[in-house]
Amino acid sequence: MAKRKKTRQIHIGNIPIGGGSPIVVQSMLKTNPENLDETLKQTLDLKKAGCELVRIALPYEDTCKIIPFLKKEVDIPLIGDIHFNYKIAIKAMEAGIDAIRINPGTINNIHKVKEIVHVAIQTRTPIRIGINVGSLEKRILKNHQHPNADAMVESALYYIKMIEDMGWQELKVSLKASDVLQTISAYDKFSKKSDYPLHVGITEAGPIFSGSIKSAIGIGILLYKGIGDTIRVSLTGDPVYEVMAGYHILRDLGIRRVGVNIISCPTCGRCRTKLMDIVEEFEKEVAYLDVNLNVAIMGCEVNGPGEAKEADIGIAFGQDKAILFAKGKIVKAGIPKEMAQDTLKEEIYNLIS
Repeated sequence: MAKRKKTRQIHIGNIPIGGGSPIVVQSMLKTNPENLDETLKQTLDLKKAGCELVRIALPYEDTCKIIPFLKKEVDIPLIGDIHFNYKIAIKAMEAGIDAIRINPGTINNIHKVKEIVHVAIQTRTPIRIGINVGSLEKRILKNHQHPNADAMVESALYYIKMIEDMGWQELKVSLKASDVLQTISAYDKFSKKSDYPLHVGITEAGPIFSGSIKSAIGIGILLYKGIGDTIRVSLTGDPVYEVMAGYHILRDLGIRRVGVNIISCPTCGRCRTKLMDIVEEFEKEVAYLDVNLNVAIMGCEVNGPGEAKEADIGIAFGQDKAILFAKGKIVKAGIPKEMAQDTLKEEIYNLIS
């Protein structure tokens, strides 16, 4: 793996971004921001899952009323996502948002972008310059035959220069496409020309299964090349899965060994339990645990301890009973199947307490 590229450091709330600080996992709320209760619940779910930054869409100026409410109820930095109407960005910053994300292509007016920057300087609000290949400015596209990585890089560098000339450098940048190779190319080219911190992701990656694969390839390759300071796995589904996928990518690359690593068999004809349902439920329940632990959930008590002998703790199901094992050694046998998950969770809590 390449050495991580050294970037400038900014802070979003109390979270350092870049400058050698840990790569940050973030997600985005999927609820209607006008529904305060649903939005609060999803924010709390994300925080429980380990999400470190939460982005919220702000479609209207009036939506900004949710900002002080969320900041009072949940201790997690909020990033306002703004398109089209520059006045929403201004109102969000005045309401105390921790950072904003703007897409210059959808605002599509240099003077309005400058208005946003003036207020950012006054409120000391970091800005993410979020470039998307599908919404590049017409001015940029005149220099290219079609939207591509070079066009994204040109757009990002243009706005960085403009904002720097205004006296503001609390910036991070993203250059996203739904095409994996195009995204990798854009980040690779940009990272050779700038040292601003990078938010990495594949935009509109798709549903949970295929989107996670696409994101793991794109984000994983960039991180392997040493590129990236924050990541978001963009999925059509529960944002908790975005956080879980993000940590899996970091852990499997050996970048941040945090969280429960579940080892589970693919199942076969020997399996006599609904292992897929058990594993999915269990993963969501333990995703928030801030530990480095290998936990096995196996569908066969004959091969379970052997195939997962490196697990710190695990269970293997038989016909009617389950066994509990640790480092390949059976710790307890004859556990009723309906009690197996609770037994495993109890042992995990004993290990980390």
